[in-house]
Amino acid sequence: MTDIATCNNELRPEYNETSLKNGIRGKYAEQYAAGTNIVRLAPDIAAVFPNDGTVEVLSSPVIGGKSTKRNIKKITRLVSVLATVIFVAGLSACEQLQQMVQPTMSSQACTDGARVLNVGFYAYFSPVSYSANENPASDAFNTHLGYEADLLTVLEAMEGTGLSFVRRPIAVWPDIWLKSAEPEYDIVGGGITILDSRTRDATGNTVITFTSGHIKFRQSLLVRTEDAERFAVHANLTSAVRVGVLPATTGEARLLELTGLVDPNGILVEGTRVETPLGTVVADGTAAYTITAAGTTPNLAGRSHLYRPLESMPQVIYLGDEVGESALLDALAAGMIDAIARGEVGNRDVAQASNSMFAVTALDEQFELGGFTLAVEDAALAACIDEKLNYLTDNRNIGYAEWVADPSVFMRRAQMWNNR
Repeated sequence: MTDIATCNNELRPEYNETSLKNGIRGKYAEQYAAGTNIVRLAPDIAAVFPNDGTVEVLSSPVIGGKSTKRNIKKITRLVSVLATVIFVAGLSACEQLQQMVQPTMSSQACTDGARVLNVGFYAYFSPVSYSANENPASDAFNTHLGYEADLLTVLEAMEGTGLSFVRRPIAVWPDIWLKSAEPEYDIVGGGITILDSRTRDATGNTVITFTSGHIKFRQSLLVRTEDAERFAVHANLTSAVRVGVLPATTGEARLLELTGLVDPNGILVEGTRVETPLGTVVADGTAAYTITAAGTTPNLAGRSHLYRPLESMPQVIYLGDEVGESALLDALAAGMIDAIARGEVGNRDVAQASNSMFAVTALDEQFELGGFTLAVEDAALAACIDEKLNYLTDNRNIGYAEWVADPSVFMRRAQMWNNR
């Protein structure tokens, strides 16, 4: 990203410099010159004519012997263009660059500046949103870290937005997205996949809205490296395989769908056995036994183990209700489960830090977007924050990968905003 404040002559990091080195000087010069008459003008005259079109417009009335209304209109427009050209020509190269990259969106404040927004963040989704210490008794538990934490910090740094946040961790995942409809929170985040079904409460009423999305996800498997080839695709997950999931996540929902344990509506296949705090229940193939990323039928609440009805389907182990996904990682390392079904972002982060102990496999072809949630009554605030997020992410051209490569990328965008 070019830093406009200092005008460094650098490429944006997301561009591949090697692809820009294969140009051939003068490759099309002969084709361009064919049939073209080139006339050299004196320097003082050439300064008035920025291109051949302006020469043609001004000279055609003379050549034609009379001026037409059409040419007079062209000359009038030309005068305006020339005034702009002369003005820009007087700017330094740095100033001209700033003129070209000025943000075009509204600079309207999102609040009156007096309102401090209460943000609830999921405490256990490293590296997207997490607490500095996973122990709720620790003071560091209240410190927000990760990709979304940086976005919120940078939103506060953008001058004129009127945005200020107080952040509090949320330890429980199920229905976390609905908490922004409660008085305690104005905004909730934590790598929450945007789903229309998640905007409604248990009665079916729409109570929250999402920002349009500032991070892209797709689901995957995290496995021990020696099992990477064995579990390369979901089709290889048979009855002997134990897959760990966090309940009420898109990781769980997509695993069940991709392995055929549920239909597209989340209805469990007939004969599926589910262990719950009230005992083992057996799905009958109706909507009375449903699991989706937005919710679960009450009879499946607190599920701990799902047994497949067919040999071609895996077992599903539920962990992490109290300490998040760290319980899943511990179980995988200890051999208690064979794989973890969750987003690629988190899985790759763990794999890279595991000293080759873990590997990422079975990448989903379907992508998801993650956003913040706000109460439906705050739709205007959501739209204003969304506009600022779209600026920071350059309309999703800058995302998680760019942030990992350069954690200051969003703050530099904020500096550009402030220098506009």
